[in-house]
Amino acid sequence: QLQLVESGGGLVQPGGSLTLSCAASRFTINYFGIGWFRQAPGKEREGVSCISSGSSTNYADSVKGRFTISRDNANNTVYLQMNSLEPEDTATYYCAAGVFRLCALYPSAFDSWGQGTQVTVSS
Repeated sequence: QLQLVESGGGLVQPGGSLTLSCAASRFTINYFGIGWFRQAPGKEREGVSCISSGSSTNYADSVKGRFTISRDNANNTVYLQMNSLEPEDTATYYCAAGVFRLCALYPSAFDSWGQGTQVTVSS
């Protein structure tokens, strides 16, 4: 079974930055599509960013220009650099892997999920 472990979440002030990591084990990450999703209390899970096996990327409109997804094949890890954070970015962030190698912002495109990491943006 594919395993994904997120890390890097925490408490940050508005305007600050965080980098989330998604470390993969039991599979080679560059053969899969990887997505970042988030879910705030009482809200549906929403797609934030994704990267395909061919390195195509996409972002939700709400994070374009502020978030950057990248992949480090040597470390089998995908990162989400988050800048200019806003209180509305507060959520649990999840990474997911999809066997179809796509970059997609909808959860049904992904088969395996990490446990999530909490991001809180507050002064």
